[in-house]
Amino acid sequence: MKKELLSIGLVGLLCLSSGISVTAADYGVAGCGLGSLIFKENKGGQQLLAATTNGLLSGNQTFGITTGTLGCATDGLVHKEKVQEVFVSLNFNSLEAEMAQGKGEKLEALSGLLGCSTNGTAQLGEYTKSNFDVLYTQETTPSSLLSAVKDGIRKDAALSKSCKI
Repeated sequence: MKKELLSIGLVGLLCLSSGISVTAADYGVAGCGLGSLIFKENKGGQQLLAATTNGLLSGNQTFGITTGTLGCATDGLVHKEKVQEVFVSLNFNSLEAEMAQGKGEKLEALSGLLGCSTNGTAQLGEYTKSNFDVLYTQETTPSSLLSAVKDGIRKDAALSKSCKI
């Protein structure tokens, strides 16, 4: 019985403390997301509707936090660079084959994460194909590959205009 009361108390304390930190932001206790854009007032009923909207439209808060949209701070939990690093790490072997060919689903997805336009995706494919021997060596790691690709984008006149890294 004491453990249950202690657990309930701790959960309540966590809820209170998270509510305090959330209310310091530009959105109410329901958090950022589509609901906070529709229901802007920080009143109980409005926040309940905002939370319900966020819950019904699954993934909209996650998307907002990741991209810095939907009223979520741009310095959210997941930064653009971290998403790029995780993607390259998880798809390192597939990217090797696709970069050698200059095309493929994973390479297109990486292009999107690097902010490349449709035209930029094709240019990035050509760049990785023609520079494959430089990008992939025995010492290449996911981190070094991402750095090399970003450096290539910055140095290439056409790519630097087509990709917003």
